[in-house]
Amino acid sequence: MQGWWIPGHETPTSDPSQIARAVQSIAEPIVLVDAGGYLASASHGTCLIGSPPPDVPAYRLVALGGPVPLEMMGDLTFCADHSVRYPYVTGAMANGIGSADIVEAMGLSGMLGFFGSAGLSPERVEKEIDRIQATLGNRSFGFNLISTPGEPEMEANIVDLYLRKGVRRIEASAFLALTLPLIRFRVRGIHRDNAGRIVTPNQVIGKVSRVEVATKFFSPPPEEFLQKLVQSGEITEDQATLAQQIPVAQDITAEADSGGHTDNRPALTMLPTMLALRDRLQTQYQYGQRLRVGLGGGIATPASVAAAFAMGASYVVTGTVNQSCVESGTSDFVRGMLSQAEQPDVAMAPAGDMFEMGVKVQVLKRGTLFAMRAQKLYDLYSAYKSIDEIPAADRAMIEKQCFRAPLEDVWKQTVEYFQRRDPRQVQRGEKDPKHQMALIFRWYLGQSSRWAINGEPTRQADYQVWCGPAMGAFNEWVKDSCLSATENRRVTAVAFNLLYGAAILQRVGELQRQGVSLPAQATDVRPIPMDEILSRIQPAWASA
Repeated sequence: MQGWWIPGHETPTSDPSQIARAVQSIAEPIVLVDAGGYLASASHGTCLIGSPPPDVPAYRLVALGGPVPLEMMGDLTFCADHSVRYPYVTGAMANGIGSADIVEAMGLSGMLGFFGSAGLSPERVEKEIDRIQATLGNRSFGFNLISTPGEPEMEANIVDLYLRKGVRRIEASAFLALTLPLIRFRVRGIHRDNAGRIVTPNQVIGKVSRVEVATKFFSPPPEEFLQKLVQSGEITEDQATLAQQIPVAQDITAEADSGGHTDNRPALTMLPTMLALRDRLQTQYQYGQRLRVGLGGGIATPASVAAAFAMGASYVVTGTVNQSCVESGTSDFVRGMLSQAEQPDVAMAPAGDMFEMGVKVQVLKRGTLFAMRAQKLYDLYSAYKSIDEIPAADRAMIEKQCFRAPLEDVWKQTVEYFQRRDPRQVQRGEKDPKHQMALIFRWYLGQSSRWAINGEPTRQADYQVWCGPAMGAFNEWVKDSCLSATENRRVTAVAFNLLYGAAILQRVGELQRQGVSLPAQATDVRPIPMDEILSRIQPAWASA
């Protein structure tokens, strides 16, 4: 760079610690100069681009960088449309693991949190809605809507609840095809404002890992669903016409190798594909609303956050790492297990909600036998047509290891559960031995996650803990830091450290591209206490 720095009342310093401080004070611009052959940081002066000034002491300008506000790391329209300050989202973790505590902490910090309502009763979900609305008021939050192809009425009932309680934002996960309840939520209340713009009060963020599913979310609602809603009186013909001009979801989260439901997709190849799809469909449909893509799965270190934004993600989504935080809706024992996990300590296991379809979820392998035992149940389900066909030795083994009860007793408990939740499942199971076997085996898969959440001491070997390799990467990053102990892991501290560290790496990259070799401490993005972060993300004039 051909430029010069005319100092004010302070002389540039070549102290490595002061250079590091300048690099990491991301709210302020940074100026690096040549001070007699040494790299130095400068402040309180004047930058002159071009020839050196005559008869004025000046330093040769080596590199120049502007502030790196956390608010501007992603897509500003995402933050504006969702009424948040930072492009950071905590994803919904089922059975309330993505807890009200997490959602409230995110909302109060200017971020977006989704409550993990999947697997919970409508009554429990309603209580959580009331609590979060009372705490956050007009601040942003969301709830999960998980696809339940085996229980379509449950999905419809949850949407009824969301519409009745005024939930305006959902994270739609595990969808392979669009459903009528999902479209009903999206188009309810659609209208034009006084300027003629289409307004959609309800927002959908689709969590996807396949292009064909992402295409459905980025396309207008299917005509057949819109006509059904018109016929039922849910929307008018005029609203159906407006709905043909909006996407089902303005935002999709490209879900890479994550905990829970996942296709184990690598982010480096998936995100660019989704971004290209976004651009193609935006051109095809000419939406008035701007399509956006965020990234989730593997977001666990400042480097992964910085990489996501560098590739063009509008926002980032964390999941697994939040489960180890004190606000998560799981047990202390599980938090301890997660804090010890390394990147290889995960495995794929059959999913309880889509067991018959062969869908799998990624779970913690270290410290639990769940993945192996669940796979055994699926193998038996695939090999036999009924419980009675299972060989005696295999049946005795699963009764002893998995169920700790005769299968007849487990079926009785299963009947009691589905009589309350969905009696049709019981009726079908009594007629179809194969379906009965599936329901019995799903009992184990369902209970295993609840044992983990409740910290059931007699069932530690059966804990189902949704977990991706991000947990191991996070543990490596926070080792020997203020976030290494589980009692210190709070979702806001994790979020700000990830964003702040990513901002530092963004600045470091900018300076290195100008040919600067920085001291090692300048690139240190290990976690630091919240008060230190807050002092470095605020410009000097803000605290004056």
